[in-house]
Amino acid sequence: MKNRIIHFFNCNAIVIIVASFAFSFSSCKTVGKGTSSSKQNTDPASQDRKRIVFENKFFDANKEKLLGNYDNAETLFSEALKIDPNSAASMYELASIYAIKKDKPKALAFSKQAASLDPSNVWYQVLYADCLKQNKQPVEVAAVYERLVKDNPDKVEFYYELANAYLYSNKVNDALKVYDKMENLFGVTEEASMQRLTIYKSTKNFEKGVNEIRKLIKTFPKEPKYYGMLGELYQSNGQNDKAMQAYNDLLKIDSTNAYVHLSLADFYRSQKQNDKAFEEIKIAFRSSELDIDTKIKILLSYYDISEKFPELRGDATELCKILIAVHPNEAKAFAMYGDFLFRDKKNEEARIQYKKAIALDKERYAIWDNLIRIEADLNDLNSLEKDTREAMDLFPNQPVPYFFNGLANVQNKKYKEAIDALTEGKEFVIENKLFLAQFYSLIGDSQNALKNNPASDAAYDKALELEPNNVGVLNNYAYYLSLRKENLEKASSMSKKSNELEPNNNSYQDTYGWILFQQNKYDDAKVWVGKALDNGGRGNGTLLEHYGDILYKLGETENALKYWMDAKKAGGASDLIDKKIADKKLYE
Repeated sequence: MKNRIIHFFNCNAIVIIVASFAFSFSSCKTVGKGTSSSKQNTDPASQDRKRIVFENKFFDANKEKLLGNYDNAETLFSEALKIDPNSAASMYELASIYAIKKDKPKALAFSKQAASLDPSNVWYQVLYADCLKQNKQPVEVAAVYERLVKDNPDKVEFYYELANAYLYSNKVNDALKVYDKMENLFGVTEEASMQRLTIYKSTKNFEKGVNEIRKLIKTFPKEPKYYGMLGELYQSNGQNDKAMQAYNDLLKIDSTNAYVHLSLADFYRSQKQNDKAFEEIKIAFRSSELDIDTKIKILLSYYDISEKFPELRGDATELCKILIAVHPNEAKAFAMYGDFLFRDKKNEEARIQYKKAIALDKERYAIWDNLIRIEADLNDLNSLEKDTREAMDLFPNQPVPYFFNGLANVQNKKYKEAIDALTEGKEFVIENKLFLAQFYSLIGDSQNALKNNPASDAAYDKALELEPNNVGVLNNYAYYLSLRKENLEKASSMSKKSNELEPNNNSYQDTYGWILFQQNKYDDAKVWVGKALDNGGRGNGTLLEHYGDILYKLGETENALKYWMDAKKAGGASDLIDKKIADKKLYE
């Protein structure tokens, strides 16, 4: 059954009037007390000239209004009104302009005058009522529609507006009387019954609510939703047997209707019969008539509740698989399943689903975002570089693909490509200092690898300006300065801060020890690199070699040789390690 949608003239809408030159030129009449007709200009020629000027003003004003030039239209209508102060048409048009401009007081004032001057004009009355609504005067609105209903008894829309006005005025019984009258005149309608049902629910008049729905069922016996509504009403009142009967009646009407099974699922869930509820949901999901968006909403509720109750994750997975089977050409079906898998850290499986979703629809950025993050987590650098490049082309204003493209290229030692992507992408980072700092950090790493030291230092400085406590930048920047033996005081300060922020990190401890080594503070250097070794660094060739270099400077040549040999064995030592071992001598 189609719902009737009722629209009246809205004060915010443009009202287009198609008029013939059939309005009264009221200034020709004697108006007002004590006005002598002898004092008025009754010369017919003069009156004709005046009428022509008025008509020209009026229609020029209407033309400006239709063009959207409301200020010009307002001026011309006002001038027309000066010529004919009792022109209801001019007042009506001015009221509609003020309504468009949201000048509620003026709109109300002019619409009221127009309605008073021409009570028989329906459109003037409707505009006046609408302006009363905008000024929150429901009692006066009701008075207008009472007259309109009386004068136009065949216009169903006026009854609806009158009932609404009564409801806004808290005159519920008067509203119900209007709905009763409508039913007598026009028969049973869903709109009126739904309004009555809302009233009965709010006033907790259960029996009348039941009767209202039964009336709809009697009038429209093949409409399934009314049986569902009856079941829900019984259920809300604790009458579960009658609710079940209503649902069984519903199944007789349309056993394949997915919404029937969703209603039954709600019923069983309220009875704590969760297994039965889930079976009904599965039946609904297998229906191609139930739209995918409704199914997605149900799955989203599972997504939230399965966070708290993990035992429901299996049910969610089953529904996702049904969703894909029924909607194999819908990207959102695969993306939804991917989201569950991603949430559950099943990244390989999630990637498969996201890839399928993208094959069906490349335009959904959220899917790309999750896919990119999965590939980064899996450290699949080749896929990450390829997919971020495609995402950059599809979504050129999204910074995440640029960042991960830069990251993939850094790890693949494609530093120039990394710098290009990161430099472009950072321009799209908005109000996220921490993320922007990550861009500059990677740019700093890339420039350092290319030996572009000033550019590298500038990028690191910018990253620390944005995020002063970024321990990774503090450590890397300090270490690279120490390797270049430049600005060692600044390097020492940054490295010390990184160790304060994240103590017991062997990489950061080694950096600080190495800076001390470059400052010829060998005893202190030995302490810090020793800490790094004790904190899990004994399998790191770089740390072992550093410790050997420090021992050599302290005159412990044999011990130094031992650590150099351990460094070579561990892997990751410098190119000079073999020469150091062969000559038992430090080379820098």
